[in-house]
Amino acid sequence: MKMLRRFEPYAYTLLRIVAGLLFLFHGLQKFGIMGGGMAPLMGKMGLAAVIEAVGGALIMVGFMTSPVAFLASGEMAYAYFTAHQPQGTWPIQNQGELAALYAFIFLYISTRGAGVLSVDGGGK
Repeated sequence: MKMLRRFEPYAYTLLRIVAGLLFLFHGLQKFGIMGGGMAPLMGKMGLAAVIEAVGGALIMVGFMTSPVAFLASGEMAYAYFTAHQPQGTWPIQNQGELAALYAFIFLYISTRGAGVLSVDGGGK
């Protein structure tokens, strides 16, 4: 609907904020916060925890958004192909829907930038 297009910058901003916040929560779980178990910091899970917690926070506030979102997208693509895809062909079979969705949302955010209401102040 054309009349909703005027809200597009704010809808995009909400997408960035919510995706960043949820990603932050995934990282915090790997630090033993928010119901998760502590991941060993030296290794893949520790690196994932840092990318998710710090990256999620930076994406959420819109700071260094494009490079951080690109890194987060790559992490989620790696997670999908190493942890999920070997378990089955399709994301619905291998429980990789969330990793796949995060990978593409963060890829989109990396190309679009922070948008309005961000530290980067990217405007529209």
